[in-house]
Amino acid sequence: MKQPFITLSEPAGSLTNCLVWVGESLDPTPCEGFAWREGRITEILTRADDGGPPPAYGILPGLVNAHTHVGDGFLPEAAVALTLEEAFFRPHGYKYRALESITAEDHIAHMTRFLQEMAATGTIAHADFREQGVEGARRLREASRVSGVRSFILSQLRDTPFTPKELTANQAPLPRAAREELLELMRISDGFSESTMNDLTDAAWREIRDITAAHHRVRAVHCLENAGYRTLSLKRTEKGDLEQALNLYDPDLIVHLTAASPEEIELLAASGKPAVINPRANAALGLPLPPVAALLQAGVPLLLGTDNGILNGPDLFRELDFTWRLARSQRGDGRNPHPREILKTATANFRHSPWGTEIPGSLSPGLPANFIIVDLLAPCFQNSRDLTATLVTRTAPEHILATVRNGRVLHQREPRHD
Repeated sequence: MKQPFITLSEPAGSLTNCLVWVGESLDPTPCEGFAWREGRITEILTRADDGGPPPAYGILPGLVNAHTHVGDGFLPEAAVALTLEEAFFRPHGYKYRALESITAEDHIAHMTRFLQEMAATGTIAHADFREQGVEGARRLREASRVSGVRSFILSQLRDTPFTPKELTANQAPLPRAAREELLELMRISDGFSESTMNDLTDAAWREIRDITAAHHRVRAVHCLENAGYRTLSLKRTEKGDLEQALNLYDPDLIVHLTAASPEEIELLAASGKPAVINPRANAALGLPLPPVAALLQAGVPLLLGTDNGILNGPDLFRELDFTWRLARSQRGDGRNPHPREILKTATANFRHSPWGTEIPGSLSPGLPANFIIVDLLAPCFQNSRDLTATLVTRTAPEHILATVRNGRVLHQREPRHD
């Protein structure tokens, strides 16, 4: 018998007969009711699992994609025959040349559609490493407004401010024009991120650290995406790029870590900084896969991202599935980690991020109404012996019945089964 589909109303709504993944531990809990009003969860009414009718709806925290480049989402699979450097490095990388060729109007439309696809696959927010300086940030702000997906914008300078000779000497301060651009970015962005520590001088990094701190903005950087990042940093500064970042720049987010050594993982764990991993993007580029199992065992707070739109669509469930299998393979253990620990990388672990107050990544009364509704009557969830594991490994876009951020419905669909 076909279940009647829910009707979501704003600014309030409720569901009955549901399974809610409650709290930071993401415990699947049978509930008589789940309700929200004016952007906040007002009630999670639990019940005993008394063998009654199976819940029709699963309610999970809305997913957060902690590392994207949605600006190049209009170029799917353009990097298939390119190396990391050929595709993504400034100033002559393919991506940067393509970004200069698209009009602002067309670019905003492409980014809006990309964010709408995020919402359709359960993502409510993302941290974007936005190219094109001030103009790039403005374009993404507009796409975010239209789609309703929260964009945490981490901007970079529009152009490389130093010559290769200046970088080698490693003495020059941030040029005046770059400093003025940075101050403008502080007004419209959520933070700052250059691509790598090797892109700027030590003096420039200190200035950026101080300016971003004064404006209460987030700092992020890509580290150890391949061993060449470390090698170049050692040559220039006698420190690896991760050590250089921690000592000089004090980033809030560190991305990639694919080439991290045991010593570097220990250094990162001691810092308490969250790391963002992007396994499918690394695999697509023929790079090492991130040491997920080692990072988990070291206690590093892990977040998950899909990285460049050139390489991946924004479906985080595909990333979760791949990451869980990778972690099991690396650990060589058929029991650990449980898929719940991987699900946390796109939900509950976001509390360790600089934006954890706005989006804590969990569901409890009083917290923001950021959630997704999954169709538990779909065939893949029937007879599941571990619904959390099934969610991580088998959820497809057609299973996402609704995506809600702060009580606003970003996406809704009818179930496809009878």
